[in-house]
Amino acid sequence: MMKRIFLLLLTLAVLPSARAALHIQSWTLDNGARVLFVESHAIPVLDLSIEFDAGERRDPEGKAGLADLANSMLARGVHASAAPDAEPALSEAQILDGFADTAAERGGGADPDRAGASLRTLSDPEQRDASVDLLARILAQPSFPEDLLARDKAREIAAIKEDDTKPESIASKAFWAALYGSHPYGWHETVESVGAITRDDLVKFHRTYYVANRAVIAMIGDIDRTEADLIARRLTKRLPQGEPLPPLPPVKLQAAQDIRIPNQASQAHILLGMPAVARGDPDYFPLLVGNYTLGGGGFVSRLMREVREKRGLSYSVYSYFDPMAQEGPFQAGLQTRKNEADKALKVVRDTISNFLEHGPTAAELAAAKDNLVGGFPLRIDNNRKILANIAAIGFYRLPLDYLDTWTANVQKVTVADIRAAFRRKLAMDRMSTVVVGGETEK
Repeated sequence: MMKRIFLLLLTLAVLPSARAALHIQSWTLDNGARVLFVESHAIPVLDLSIEFDAGERRDPEGKAGLADLANSMLARGVHASAAPDAEPALSEAQILDGFADTAAERGGGADPDRAGASLRTLSDPEQRDASVDLLARILAQPSFPEDLLARDKAREIAAIKEDDTKPESIASKAFWAALYGSHPYGWHETVESVGAITRDDLVKFHRTYYVANRAVIAMIGDIDRTEADLIARRLTKRLPQGEPLPPLPPVKLQAAQDIRIPNQASQAHILLGMPAVARGDPDYFPLLVGNYTLGGGGFVSRLMREVREKRGLSYSVYSYFDPMAQEGPFQAGLQTRKNEADKALKVVRDTISNFLEHGPTAAELAAAKDNLVGGFPLRIDNNRKILANIAAIGFYRLPLDYLDTWTANVQKVTVADIRAAFRRKLAMDRMSTVVVGGETEK
């Protein structure tokens, strides 16, 4: 019955106002963990996440995939606690049962920058505290059992082999490698890199990166500030303190490459771009607004008009900026008939080049602002979306009023701002191109 009630509550987990003002409270615990909290009593549910600087850019050379594997293995087993707690060891099945018994939902994962775990639980203290304590043990005391490591590695290797048959995956891996070279952003998992990962690697990685003083905890739900502080302490009390991390190498702009990879797919997959923007860059809002006109606005974008509507070269074409802790990529992409790949690529390049030179028109700018501002409530219309936003604010150290000022920052962008920002971040002669399956059909 509890599970059925909880599922009903999840269907109602929408903030009724999606209001512009979100009061984000923030503080730092004695152990260095940073907490961001939004109090919301609309439903008796708590959503939380805890994240670390433990993403894929922290993979050691030759062992790409370690960050992902370490994160996915957290819930495969838990060590017994030392006295005075004397909590028993837990198996993977017992962990799953523990969350099911409290009707809680655990999530998690790793991306290029960060890794961690999330929890959705009833806010009633009995269920909430049990699920929080279980998550805390998973984060601090993973046992990384050898047999389940072998199982997970086998699964991952099978997935890699399958991905290596898909043209979209082949193109993405080649694209990131071309843009980032020897920087960890440019690495990708291989059969060999995953095969080389040992249990000792997992233990060392976990001990180095899953530490209290680099934890970022985000919460939204039916609790108050005092309860939020206690939950944050429960989550991190078992975590060790970490030593300062060595700086990562800077992102260096690589020489432009034109990479052609034969493939039997029925269409050519094309990607074009370069490293462009980091989180918190003052050019972000001009780039966001400008890209809506260039390739982010669907059927009203220039790329769609030039590539699809005028020439029928592709069903869909897009562009976007992906800001990361270090300079994330600008990427444009499409699929087209193999024998029209070069023609389509030329249209994309010409369209981007024209936009770099002239920027949007006043009418295009007004339309972009109207759509972005009008669509903003959909970015924060439920607790999970808000949680994702405040977690990003915490991890990337964005201003606490980032969401409150988002629409104002969009509204104040000018045509001159867009032209200047695009010219600072993009250059046609520095963009790399990847075409998978672009050979002329016989």
